[in-house]
Amino acid sequence: MPLLFSYGTLQQPDVQLSTFGRLLDGYADALVGFEQSLFEITDPAFVASSGKAHHAIVTFTGRNDDRVRGMALEVTDAELSKADAYEPAGYVRIATVLASGRDAWVYADARSLPLSEPHE
Repeated sequence: MPLLFSYGTLQQPDVQLSTFGRLLDGYADALVGFEQSLFEITDPAFVASSGKAHHAIVTFTGRNDDRVRGMALEVTDAELSKADAYEPAGYVRIATVLASGRDAWVYADARSLPLSEPHE
């Protein structure tokens, strides 16, 4: 089962229920080589739904001492597609390796990524 690393709203039970129709299983982990900041969402529907215009986002630094704490959530391939639809413009899903050594997907700031092929 794929893992989706969340450092923001996808950790919230109400967001999981509305996005996936269930509560996800997961465990604490960390994203290595990234730092967290705020990103301004310009999609009025997303802002209205979430109640705020600024959301957490991670940017790639490549430094092993940079870490973002969050949750590694177990999802199905179909749920990954639902997560893709949930995330607003500006976030791109990429493959990464977490501090635990497990492979996972994460939504990151596309502007900060090294040359790679994003999955959208």
